[in-house]
Amino acid sequence: MAKAKRGTPCWYELTTPDPDAAARFYAHVLGWTVADSGMDGVDYRIARAGETMVAGMMAAPAGAPPAWIFYVTVSDCDKAAKAVAKAGGTVHQAPADIPDTGRFAVVADPQGAPFGLLAPEDGANSAAFDQKRTGHGCWHELMTSDPEAAMAFYGKQFGWKQGDVMDLAEMGGYHLFRHGKADIGGMMRQAPGMPGPDRPFWLPYFGTEGVSAAIGRVSGAGGRVFHGPHEVPGGAFIMVGQDPQGAMFALVGPK
Repeated sequence: MAKAKRGTPCWYELTTPDPDAAARFYAHVLGWTVADSGMDGVDYRIARAGETMVAGMMAAPAGAPPAWIFYVTVSDCDKAAKAVAKAGGTVHQAPADIPDTGRFAVVADPQGAPFGLLAPEDGANSAAFDQKRTGHGCWHELMTSDPEAAMAFYGKQFGWKQGDVMDLAEMGGYHLFRHGKADIGGMMRQAPGMPGPDRPFWLPYFGTEGVSAAIGRVSGAGGRVFHGPHEVPGGAFIMVGQDPQGAMFALVGPK
């Protein structure tokens, strides 16, 4: 397996008030299989796309809203968490070890959007992010109060580079960003009335074999569809929705 590269998305994690119901929902929508992780004393579920581990699910702490976050690969978790704090971000979960996995932390950028840091124990790339495979993480969209400041922050922390900026008229620009040679997400200004939390947040997109069919599965399983199917540049289609417990997520693939 290739060596992990700083700034690569490497894991997706859902906190939810009902992990059992969430597991059934995403298994139905994305074809995941979800099972207990086997970690002692921790109720943590692992979702697989085929044989590949792609996401985790756990019960939300009391008072915490349902939400997805994603993790970014770093070489030194403690150093990366300190750098986030020094740049104006917040450390919500101090660096800690996960047996046989690596060292992780949960942080937020200066505008308040939470995300995770992971220094893999074996130094190898995770396969959770793969833009060519269904059921894997595919795109990362930041809703934020200041896209330009966010781009500068993430660029310094992870080496992400700004790509094209798409004009969204009254909503401003959609700032594509890339890691290496691939565009891996976009950043945009969070407008009043948009679906989702009332603070900046990251919206993960998962690949699907057909967005229209997936929309039917989302609705049939009690989720909400806010947007889609909508064609985006490059010919793919997207859907933005919410699971029955209230966590925002999105899908991308052919129509």
